[in-house]
Amino acid sequence: MSAPSSFRAWWARQPPAAAAAVMATGIVSVGLHLAGYEVLSRIALVLASVVWVGLAADFVARLVRERERWRADAGTPAAIAAVAATAALGTRFSLLGWQTPAGALLALAAVLWPGLLVTVVRHWRRRMPGSVFLCCVATQGLAVLGATLAAAGTTRWLAHAALVLFWLGLVLYGFALYRFEPRQVLEGGGDQWVAGGALAISALAISALAGSKLVAADSARMYLWNDDDLGVLRAVTAALLVLDLVWYAVLLVAEVARPRLRYDARRWATVFPLGMTATAVLSVAAALGVPWLEGPGQVLLWIAVAAWVAVTAGAALDLRAGLRSTAPR
Repeated sequence: MSAPSSFRAWWARQPPAAAAAVMATGIVSVGLHLAGYEVLSRIALVLASVVWVGLAADFVARLVRERERWRADAGTPAAIAAVAATAALGTRFSLLGWQTPAGALLALAAVLWPGLLVTVVRHWRRRMPGSVFLCCVATQGLAVLGATLAAAGTTRWLAHAALVLFWLGLVLYGFALYRFEPRQVLEGGGDQWVAGGALAISALAISALAGSKLVAADSARMYLWNDDDLGVLRAVTAALLVLDLVWYAVLLVAEVARPRLRYDARRWATVFPLGMTATAVLSVAAALGVPWLEGPGQVLLWIAVAAWVAVTAGAALDLRAGLRSTAPR
């Protein structure tokens, strides 16, 4: 088998959760941008964009050629990760000032979101892994991108739409929590980081980011809400960030107590919450005027970068093994 054919065979085995690689790389890029490491941020953005294009092409190919497999994959919680990945990429584009492609990605994510959300929710059951919280993550991802674009273009209706998605994401979190299997904190293969015991760390982090972006979107040019509304939003953002950091510690202790060092594609769903937490801390520090959070945010960011490097190395080794296994003998 040729190298291109071997690569395609390896790629075909990747689960829908591979979209988490774009989520993880995209959010690390956003965090590096917020911390002032622009060159590294843009390198991560290029990598995320390349993988996103590959996943988008695969999505369309399966829809056209393998309809039954596409339908089966669409029913898994990880399928909606495509929406979160698209939103993460769009957010980074918006921060670069590329509002047109960011708006296009928002439109694409918004079109995909309701159909995938309904399909995934219809397949929910009891005792699910941490990926069940991806419905919340995807919804909050739309809120983040919408709020970021609203702040960039002073678009009031988009900011209000983002606020609706923000609260809807929290409602979805409650339903996902009911379906979540808590033992996954100690037994999961990586996506347990999407849910921390009783709470979803990535959902909380992205909720905090959404809240901070909505606060930042308010200005003299674009009146969005009164002081009471703004106070509630600030309080909810701060509370979610605190809960996020608490569960970050819980999940870290669980990893030490029950090490799971073997590479798994679900480990991208570990990197994403790490990067999301760092990004949330840095974003909230700026939006709510809490400069002392910048130091912890930087530390959390480099932990996320280190995790990204480790998982990327694991993926490269897995690809190498896959190519060898399909090579002619």
